[in-house]
Amino acid sequence: MAIGYWQALFSGKCPRCRKGNIYKHSLFQPLKFTQMHSHCPVCGLKYEVEPGFFYGAMYVGYAISVATVISVFTAINILYPKASLTTYIVSIIAALLLMIPINFRYSRIMMLYFFGGVKYQPDLIEKKTI
Repeated sequence: MAIGYWQALFSGKCPRCRKGNIYKHSLFQPLKFTQMHSHCPVCGLKYEVEPGFFYGAMYVGYAISVATVISVFTAINILYPKASLTTYIVSIIAALLLMIPINFRYSRIMMLYFFGGVKYQPDLIEKKTI
């Protein structure tokens, strides 16, 4: 049974087969959250479409960071209307630091899904590489 586009994106699955994992380890392993497979373990898709492809993920990561800052600022403004400047700064920095693993991973995954030019092929013959 095939999973949907958004479910595959948020699960970190290959955009072509939606079965293989993009990353080698769980998000909750702090020293290994950056390790990607070079190719999909199920269909063999090469994840880095061209050399330097994931440099564009920095722009996606920047957008995620801006959304985080705006969300934290708005939440503090609503929940604590008389909060000090220090509260805003410390809260925003803490949120950004906690979001580093999520931001790093999902900026690359979104870059691959939105700008990678890879089409979903549900009937792709499975082949093992690596």
